[in-house]
Amino acid sequence: MGKTIIISNRLPVQLQISNGDITAIPSVGGLATGMKSVHSGGDSLWIGWSGLTDEEIPKALAPKIDKALSEHGSSKVNLTADEVDGFYFGFSNRTIWPLFHYFLEYSEFELDNWNIYKQVNQKFADAILKVANDDDIIWVHDYQLMLVPQMVREKKPNISIGFFLHIPFPSFEIFRTLPWREEILEGLLGSDLIGFHTYDYERHFLSSVRRLLGLEVSFNDIHMDERVIKVDSFPMGIDYKKFSEAALKNQNTPPGEQSELQRRLYKHKKTDPDAKFFLSIDRLDYTKGIAKRLNAFEYFLNKYPQYKEKVRLIILAVPSRSNVPQYQLLKREIDELVGRINGEFSTVSWTPIWYFYRSMPFENLIDLYTTCDIAWLTPIRDGMNLVAKEYIATRTDRTGVLILSEMAGSANEMNEAILINPNNFEQTADALNQAITMPVEEQQERNRVLQKRLERYNVEKWANDFMGSLLDQKEKDFSHVARKLSVDLMNTIVKDYKSARKRLLFIDYDGTLAGFYKDPQKAGPDPELYELLDLISSQENTEMFLISGRDKETFTKWFLPKKYNMIVEHGVWLSRNGEEFKMIENVKKDWMEKILPVLESFVDRTPGSFIEEKNYSLAWHYRNTDPDFGQKRASELNTVLTSLIGTDDLSVLNGNKVMEIKSSNVNKGRAAMRMYAEDDYDFVFSIGDDWTDEFMFMELPEDSITVKVGRQKTNARYYVESVKNVRSLLKRFVY
Repeated sequence: MGKTIIISNRLPVQLQISNGDITAIPSVGGLATGMKSVHSGGDSLWIGWSGLTDEEIPKALAPKIDKALSEHGSSKVNLTADEVDGFYFGFSNRTIWPLFHYFLEYSEFELDNWNIYKQVNQKFADAILKVANDDDIIWVHDYQLMLVPQMVREKKPNISIGFFLHIPFPSFEIFRTLPWREEILEGLLGSDLIGFHTYDYERHFLSSVRRLLGLEVSFNDIHMDERVIKVDSFPMGIDYKKFSEAALKNQNTPPGEQSELQRRLYKHKKTDPDAKFFLSIDRLDYTKGIAKRLNAFEYFLNKYPQYKEKVRLIILAVPSRSNVPQYQLLKREIDELVGRINGEFSTVSWTPIWYFYRSMPFENLIDLYTTCDIAWLTPIRDGMNLVAKEYIATRTDRTGVLILSEMAGSANEMNEAILINPNNFEQTADALNQAITMPVEEQQERNRVLQKRLERYNVEKWANDFMGSLLDQKEKDFSHVARKLSVDLMNTIVKDYKSARKRLLFIDYDGTLAGFYKDPQKAGPDPELYELLDLISSQENTEMFLISGRDKETFTKWFLPKKYNMIVEHGVWLSRNGEEFKMIENVKKDWMEKILPVLESFVDRTPGSFIEEKNYSLAWHYRNTDPDFGQKRASELNTVLTSLIGTDDLSVLNGNKVMEIKSSNVNKGRAAMRMYAEDDYDFVFSIGDDWTDEFMFMELPEDSITVKVGRQKTNARYYVESVKNVRSLLKRFVY
C-alpha cells in the first residue's frame, strides 16, 4: 500500500511570518479536522495553496516555508496574485459557486477566468504527479479542483483517485448553462469514486453525465471506456466529541473564569428568564439567506407582537470574500436591514437584534451554542451546513430547538429539527412560535435522536467511509464484464489467427465497426473501413461475415458490390460473394400491422424517437431522446409489448438505445451456428457491442474468440473499449 495524497485549495495549516521566521499553525474545524484520521503519520501528504501569493513570499523565506509545511505533512502549490484572482476569486467564486447554489444571475462566464482555472488545476495536478506512485491513493477536494482528476489520470491511468464535492451539484437545467460543462464533467470522471453530501446532488450529477456526455449509467456506476466510476453520497459529520466536551467544560467554568461574552449573555438571561435567544451563524454569503432571515424576523414580530421584548436575534456574520462585488452589496443590505429593524422595534431596555460582523474564537462559539435557546439556520442553498450539527452536539441537557432550511444538505439527516422553506415567511414565523412554545420533553426527545445519529456518524467516520469505498473500488473485481483484451492476449490471438487452417469471422457493424449517429443512415462505411474489410475478406481460408440487425436494402447499397458475406436483420437474410440476399429463416410479418400503431403512439409521446421498419422486424430508436425520459419510455414500451405479443412467436430485443420486435426463432447466434456447421473451422472469432450480439457469444463453441465492445456485463470472453480498438485489432489480422 502506497501513501495517501490529499489535495485541496488550501492547506490545513496557516502560515505566520514574523521577524523573518515562519510558523505553521494547524487549522481547526471543517475539512482539516475531518481528515485527521486519513492525514496522519508519515504515509500521507497534503498538497494545497499556502494562502500566500508568490509576490508575498520573499525568496529567502521560500525554503523555510517548505520546511515548516513539511513538518505538518504538507506541500505547497505556488500561485501568483493574478492566478489567485482568476482561479479563486474569478472562476471558482464568481462562476461555479453562484451557479452550483442556483444563483444564476450572479454567475460570470469569463473566458480568461476559465483559462486561468485550467492553468491552476494543471499546477495542482503537476504537484501530485511529481510525488505520486501508481500504488498511492489520491483524494481531491471541492469545486476549485474539478479538472485535477482527469489531468492526473492522463499521466497515471492506473492510480486510484477519489473526489469529494463539498457544495451542492445543481440540476441539469442549471448546470447545462455553464459554457464548459463537458470539460468539468470529464475532469471529474478522471476519478474512481466521486462523493457528494446527499443523494440529490448525486442524482443531479448522474443526470448531467447521461444527458451531456451520453455515457451509460447503471444505478450509481458510470461506464466510461475501460473504467467504471462509482458515484455515492457521504454526508459529512462533525467532531462530535470535541463540541460536546467543550460544551460541558463551558457549563462547568466558574463565573470568574468565564469569557466576557458568556458573562454578558448570562446577565441578560437572568434579567428575564423567560426570554428566548435565537442564534444565527453564517459566513456572510448570499447563499445563506441572512437578508431573508432578517425580513422574516420582522414579519414574525408583526405577526406575534406578544414576543416583543421577549426574544432576541443574535446574528454572527463571518466576513467572506469581501472583495467580490456581490458580497459588498450584501454587507450593505444586511447593515441597513439590521439598523432599520432595530430602529423600528427597539425600546429603552430591548434591542431585538445583536449583530456581529466578525470571526469568533472557538470558545465564544461554544458560548453562543450553549446559551441560545433556538438555532435558526435557514440558508437558501447549502451543501451541508455543519453549524446545525455543532449546535445539537453542544446541547448537553438535550434542550434547545433547531430550525433548519429544507435547502441545506444536513436537512436530509436531521428530520427531527423543524424544517422550513426559507422563502416562506408565514411558515418561518409559525416555526419560531412553535420553537418558543415547544415543551422541554419534546425538545429532549428530538435532540436525543439527533445526538445519537451525529455521534455515530461523525466526521472521522465520514472520512473513513469514503476512503473505504475508494479502496473497495480499487480492489473491485470486474471479471463479470469480461477480460480486457490486453497486448499479450491480442498477440496470442493474432498468432492463432495467422496459424489457423480455416478461419470464420462474425463482425457486427453499428457500435463495432462504426460509431452511432443520430441518423442511422449516415453511419455508412468510410474508405479506411472498406480497405480493411477488403483485406480480411480476400485472405485465403477465411470466411468473413458482416452480421447486423440492419435491413438488407442498406447493406445491399453499402456492401453488395464488395462481395462480402453478409447476414442482416439478425439472421433473416444471407448474401454470399455478392449474390442477392436470400431468406434463411421462415418468418412471418402479418404481426407488424398490429404492433406498428403501438410504436407510433410512443413516437408521438417521446420527442426524438423514431421507428425503423425492416422487412421482418420493427425497431424503435430512442438514442436522440432525453436519456432519463427515453429509458422510462423504453421500460413502459417493453411492458406494453410483452403483454401484447403474449404467446405469439415474437420477441423483444433491447439493444443499445433501441428496442426491436422480431420473430423469436431469429437471432444472430442461430445464424452464426448455421454458418459454423458448414465447414470445419479451427479459428472462430465474433465481435459485437450490444445485447443482440450476446446470442452469438452464447451459441458459438467455447473455444471461440468472442469480444464485446465496451465494458459491460457480457457472455463474451474478452472486451475492448471502443470502435477505434476494434479496428486496431482487425488490422493486426492482415498487417
